[in-house]
Amino acid sequence: MIGSAGARRIGITGLGVNVPERVLTNDDLAQIVDTSDEWIVERTGIRERRIARDDEALTDVALPAARAALAEAALAPADVDLLICATVTPDMMFPTSSALLADTLGMPRAAAYDLLAGCTGFVYAIAQAYGMLASGLAHRALVVGGDVLSKILDWEDRSTLVLFGDGAGAVVMEPVQRGGFLGFELGADGGGGDHLRLPGSGSRRFDDPEGLVKMNGREVFKFATRVMVSSAAAVLEQCDKTMDEVDVYVPHQANKRIIDYAAGKLGVDSERTVVNVDRFGNTSSGSIPLALADARADGRLHDGSLVLMTGMGAGLTWGSALLEWTDATAAAGR
Repeated sequence: MIGSAGARRIGITGLGVNVPERVLTNDDLAQIVDTSDEWIVERTGIRERRIARDDEALTDVALPAARAALAEAALAPADVDLLICATVTPDMMFPTSSALLADTLGMPRAAAYDLLAGCTGFVYAIAQAYGMLASGLAHRALVVGGDVLSKILDWEDRSTLVLFGDGAGAVVMEPVQRGGFLGFELGADGGGGDHLRLPGSGSRRFDDPEGLVKMNGREVFKFATRVMVSSAAAVLEQCDKTMDEVDVYVPHQANKRIIDYAAGKLGVDSERTVVNVDRFGNTSSGSIPLALADARADGRLHDGSLVLMTGMGAGLTWGSALLEWTDATAAAGR
């Protein structure tokens, strides 16, 4: 599915992120499974990741990010009438993490739902929020993307254990006077779903319902290197833009080798590519907002900057968004 933004401009006016305090290094992992810092860095580019405490759930990690995004947008929680939470690790299946967040934040009239699209969840969620806002069904949205994947990993399986970390990000989306989203490209291939799955987590019964992540790393890598390029190219073409015009490239932080491959194929240099997988690992739905925050902290996000975001994940899913960056001063009607 691909589409260009309509006449109504919708942008991001607030951004916040949060990660757990605990840092787990590669050397720490080498005390748990048969691995080493050299082995992990060579294959993934990851040096450390953040891990939630036993008593920390997704909403605990996401709440500070949501509050920071609202503060930057200079909005009271009650001003928001839509909250979407992209995650594969909700506090529980129901009530949804989105409803719990809305209640804690003080959004008594906001529509709230969780969205499940694997590591592509944040891109799917901002596309859905855009559609709601552009149509007038909602006026201001809070989109949260985050996961605590450490809760569902097999801590004896080094092939998955070394890859993932915990973290969350949030953005406020609303009509803006200039800039905003230019287009989206989304897709899914359920035929490859078996390559990255969480058996025993739903209504289908399994003989061994352990409920831990299973991944065929080779096949996921092949899928990722293909769709990270094709999705980005498709949204650029639809919006009549070229990679040379992109100021900031924000790929999903799954693996440094995947990022390098995609950047090379797209022809984008390292100065425009955001990489923080070395510090956070793969945080799933939290990956892209965390990278956006790093780009801003590095001084790469300016009013009018053209930002390309691309993700891929379980489903198998993929998605890209093209955005002309604005800030809260661009908010329409305020």
